[in-house]
Amino acid sequence: MDPEKKNSAILREGFLVKRGHFVHNWKARWFVLMPDKLQYYKYEGSKRDSCQRGKILLKDCVLTCPYLEYENRPLVLKLRTTNRVDHFLEACSREERDEWAADITAAVDRLRAAGGGNMKSEQKPAVSQLHNIDLSKVLDSMYDVHSGIKMSSHVEQGCTYSNCFSGSSVVDWLVFMQLALTRVEAVTLATALLEEGFLRTVGQKSVEALRTAGLTEQFMDDSTALYSFSDSLTKRGSVKAETSLSAVELSGQVVKTGYLLKQGHRRKNWKVRLFVLRSEPDFLHYYDPTRDDLNPVGGFSLRGCLVSSLGDNGVPSGVKGNIQGNLFKIITQSDTHYFIQAPSHQEKMEWIEAISKQTLISR
Repeated sequence: MDPEKKNSAILREGFLVKRGHFVHNWKARWFVLMPDKLQYYKYEGSKRDSCQRGKILLKDCVLTCPYLEYENRPLVLKLRTTNRVDHFLEACSREERDEWAADITAAVDRLRAAGGGNMKSEQKPAVSQLHNIDLSKVLDSMYDVHSGIKMSSHVEQGCTYSNCFSGSSVVDWLVFMQLALTRVEAVTLATALLEEGFLRTVGQKSVEALRTAGLTEQFMDDSTALYSFSDSLTKRGSVKAETSLSAVELSGQVVKTGYLLKQGHRRKNWKVRLFVLRSEPDFLHYYDPTRDDLNPVGGFSLRGCLVSSLGDNGVPSGVKGNIQGNLFKIITQSDTHYFIQAPSHQEKMEWIEAISKQTLISR
C-alpha cells in the first residue's frame, strides 16, 4: 500500500474536550485519529473549520487513562509526547474515553513495532499485587482528603445522595493510583473492601442489582451503582438523601450520552453541548462541556415531544448559519423548537431512534 494512502486512513473521529496549553480553559474540538497523529479542528459556528488547529504526533507517546487530577472532570485521558508536552482530553462517557484510549494505544504500539521506538510507560511493572495487599492501607489511601477518591452528590430515584461515589469512579481511582493493574483487578479489590465492611452500598439501585444477580457482596463497575465509606468513618461526611424537583429530573437511568451541536434560542449561534438522555423519568438534558459546573444548562421532559429528521438539501426554516448537515428537530409539549446537529448521519439516526423510543414510553 502506498505510504501516503496508508497515513490518510482515519482510525477514529469525534468530539473531545481539550484543555488549552497557555490559557487553561476547556474547549470542544473535533479530533481525527490517524495512524501516526491525532489532529484536531475547531467548529466555527455549525461547521467544522477546514484548517486543523493542531496535531499530536503519536510516535512514542505515553497515554494515562484514567487521569483523575481534575476533580469535576472524571473522564479525562492524558497524552504525553516525546517532547514531554501534556495534552488533556475529555470524553463524553467512560465507554467513549476507554475506546479512544484503546485506539490511541493501538496506534502508538503499531508505530513502535514498525519503527523500533523506545518502550515508555508511566506505569510500574505489570505485576499483580492483589495476593498480598493490605486492605487497611488501601482504605487509608482512598480516604485521604487530598489524594483519595473524590466524594460528591449523586441523584437516584428523586433523591440526591451526598458524600458518596459511583462504582466506576472507584475502579478508575484504583487503576489511576496503580493499586490495581486492570479494571477486573480493581473490581476484585473493591469487592474485598465491600466484603470487609470498609465500603457500603448507597441507594436502591446497587442493592437491587445485587439481588437480581443473586450476589450478596459483589462490587459493580457501574456509574449508576453508588457506594460510600462505612458508617464508622464519619470524618469526611455522612451520606444524606435530599429530594428536589431537579433531583427527580436527573434521577432517571442514563440511556445515551454524546456531544452534539445545538442552536441557541436567542442568538441562533451553534455550540457543542454534552447531551444526556434519561429514562424513568424521561428527560433530555444538555451541559456546557467547557465549564466545570456539573449541573445542566438546560433540559426538558420528553412527554409529548416530537422528534424528526431534517433534510440536508438547503437550510430548513428556523435554522441559521452555514450548517454541516445531519440535522434533527425536537418540538416540546410547550411548542419550543430545538435544532440539533449530529456529527454524522449514523449518530443522527441513533439519537432520533433513542429519543423517539423514550417519547413513546412517556405517552
